[in-house]
Order: sequence, then structure tokens, then C-alpha cells
Amino acid sequence: MLHFESVGEGPAVLLIMGLGLPGDAWWRTVPVLARSLRVVTFDNRGCGRSERPAGGLTLAGMAADAVSVLDAAGIARAHVYGISMGGMIAQELTLRHPERVDSLVLGATSAGGAAATPPDRETLAFLGRRATVPDEEGRWASVPYVYSERTRHSSGERIGEDFARRRAYRFDPVGYGAQLAAATGHDAATRLGDIAAPTLVVHGAEDRMIPPANGRALAARIAGSRLLELDDAAHLYTTDEPAADEAVLEFLAR
Repeated sequence: MLHFESVGEGPAVLLIMGLGLPGDAWWRTVPVLARSLRVVTFDNRGCGRSERPAGGLTLAGMAADAVSVLDAAGIARAHVYGISMGGMIAQELTLRHPERVDSLVLGATSAGGAAATPPDRETLAFLGRRATVPDEEGRWASVPYVYSERTRHSSGERIGEDFARRRAYRFDPVGYGAQLAAATGHDAATRLGDIAAPTLVVHGAEDRMIPPANGRALAARIAGSRLLELDDAAHLYTTDEPAADEAVLEFLAR
């Protein structure tokens, strides 16, 4: 079973969250988009209130899960917005089910394969050990990897707000490991030319998890796409830069 929620009225947008985080991690974005859209969030398999995977996960399977959420919500076509691993799932969904996608937003994500620029060695090491440390310790250890310098130095209360939300759900190391393995195998680089949906690529200029060269590579390979690169923003750019949500709403509302 997959847990999903829906709020707002209007054309639908499906939000797909990244590695190890439930749909509630979109809490800053949802009220902005819900001004004029029906916003659907869900917990990917292996986190939050959705099922733990019985075995391994694949991005194709997770894209099929996302389509099943649209089906359960009675939505034939939707805008699709994925961030980080969720952006990889969004690519697969759009490539495999183009008839379900009105437009596409790819945030802080990568095409994988030959188009990918990997994170630095220290960041890779953190990703590998995250599932082995206690949840609260892991949250604090993630701060320099996911938030911008400006947020860390001047807007620490926003990090505290994020942490307060995350304490409401249990981190699942098994689900995290399965999701990480699926994301590591992502490769859509040679297929991105098949994406016909209007596309916005959003990336933080300080992103360590998925360096900004990945956003530029996506935009270069998707015909007609637009790139929005955010200064003073890192991987969790929705916390670092509130203007990002406004820009996405403007794109989707066109």
C-alpha cells in the first residue's frame, strides 16, 4: 500500500519526494502550489506510511508506483514535480507514460549515466553511512550536505522547522538502502530527447548531493526546457530559497 494525500483544487500536480523522505517533506511547497492547483503528495515505497519493499527497488517500479497514485486519486493527467531521487522517478514516469504528464519539473536531480557529475568523495561517504547512524544524529550530520551556507549561518530556524517536521515519522534504514541502490542505477541520459512535455529544471548553485552540472546537463538534453539555477541554495533549495516555490507555481500555472 502507498500512502498519498491531496489538497487544493484545479489542475493536478503530483509531487515526488527524494531519498528517504516522505511526502510530508514537501510541506513548504504544498501551500504555495495549492493556491491554484490540486496538489498530490505520497510516500515512496520504503519510507513514511507506505510499505517497506519486499526486495530491491527500481526506478521503473517506483515510477509505476507514482502512476498508481494518480490512478487511485482519479487523475488522468498531471503536472509532475520530482526532487532529487524523486526527479529521477519523474524522468522515468514521463518517459514510460508520457500520456499522463502535462508538464515536468526536475529539481536537484540528474540524468544519470554518461551525463552524471558525481558528488565529492566526502558526500558519497555520508550517503553510504547515513542508514547506519541513529536518525537524529543522521539529521544533524546531513546539514552541511543539504543546506546552503546562507541558511546554515543566517536562517538556522528554517533548519529547525524542517527537523521538527521530520521527527513526526520514522526513518527506515532498509527502505533508505533500497531507494539509494535504485537511485544509484539511474540512467536516462540517452532517452531524454524523447521527453516532449514542457520542462523546468531547478537546481541550487551550492548543491553538494547532486552538483549543479547535473541540472545543466538535463536542461541541455531536454528540448525546449528552461533552467533555473538558484544562488545561495543547495540540495534542499525549497528551504534555502522560498522564491523557488513561487517560480514553480508560475511555470505550472501557465
